[in-house]
Amino acid sequence: MAIETLPALRPTHAPWNKGRIVGQKLPLQPKHVWSICLRLEMADNRRDLALFNRTVDSKLRGCDLVGLRVNDIYAAGHVKERASVTQSKTRKPVRFEITEITRLALERWIKDPEMIGNDYLWPSRVHASPHLSTRQYARTLRDWVLSIGLEPSAYGTHSMRRTKVAQITKKTGNLRAVQLLLGHDPRWTAQFDIWGSIWRMR
Repeated sequence: MAIETLPALRPTHAPWNKGRIVGQKLPLQPKHVWSICLRLEMADNRRDLALFNRTVDSKLRGCDLVGLRVNDIYAAGHVKERASVTQSKTRKPVRFEITEITRLALERWIKDPEMIGNDYLWPSRVHASPHLSTRQYARTLRDWVLSIGLEPSAYGTHSMRRTKVAQITKKTGNLRAVQLLLGHDPRWTAQFDIWGSIWRMR
């Protein structure tokens, strides 16, 4: 008896990840950071330059970054050298340094629109939103990455969080310091110790 061959099933829509790089997003390398900063300075884009430098320095998640207020980092007419923010995910405070270059960029940005202390540091251009949304932040990051010829699907908002700590880990191998810088939950300490042991064995 002849066996009928069923027609092959073909998807009506292309897979969402076709042609895209999926998985963990790459951190920016120092040469990428320098190139983006240079382009923003040449364009005199004060907001994006302050946002980019602040993002690299703080190592905050996107939701915490866009929710920053002026008085979180600015006091007595100057940008603070160190600041502290309560993370929305863990509800625990995390401290971060603000480098001199970032302080200069932030002062130019804050004084330009003459912000008030309780204002959001990154106000939205959309009237319905009080501050920059994470989607708007992601689109801005995509523009930065495209401006220096990188593949945008390989980078995301988490790339910015990992950029500085990737260099620290590469130079020192101190994963406990990275844990503190990222404000990770202490319950992950044991797992970081295991990763540290593996890193030292490499």
